[in-house]
Amino acid sequence: MAQNRSSMGKGPTQRQLRVAELIRRTLSDVLARGDVHDPELTRVSITVGEVRTSPDLKVATVFVMPLGGLNRDEVLLALRRNKSELRRAVSKALTLKFAPDLKFALDETFDQMDETRRLFSDAQVLRDIAAPDEDEADQSNPGDGDDDPARR
Repeated sequence: MAQNRSSMGKGPTQRQLRVAELIRRTLSDVLARGDVHDPELTRVSITVGEVRTSPDLKVATVFVMPLGGLNRDEVLLALRRNKSELRRAVSKALTLKFAPDLKFALDETFDQMDETRRLFSDAQVLRDIAAPDEDEADQSNPGDGDDDPARR
């Protein structure tokens, strides 16, 4: 039985990556210019962090975050409410056989970066990073010192 690329656990194809980046740029431009006729979307700056497309390019998941992370749920609802207008803008910009269905989700990478920064600034982690590894300590002290010419 033939296996497709997605069932083997490999990453996205070059075509998926290219189309996803074009969708991301298009949506960023549309939202920055305020082309959507919704006051909730025009009054807030929205970052389009990433777009992931399905292997058949018919579904695009758009990861967004409002500036400052405020009113996340309201912005997400407004984007979903204006999905058809945004999809139409994407289809004008791209020359695909089908305009992808847009699904919006919150971009959690900013929260993950903050958590990582918090962990690295923890006193115990800083102490562990500053301490030499046991392997490095063993290599710097060769043992009995017979190979040291100063001891002969």
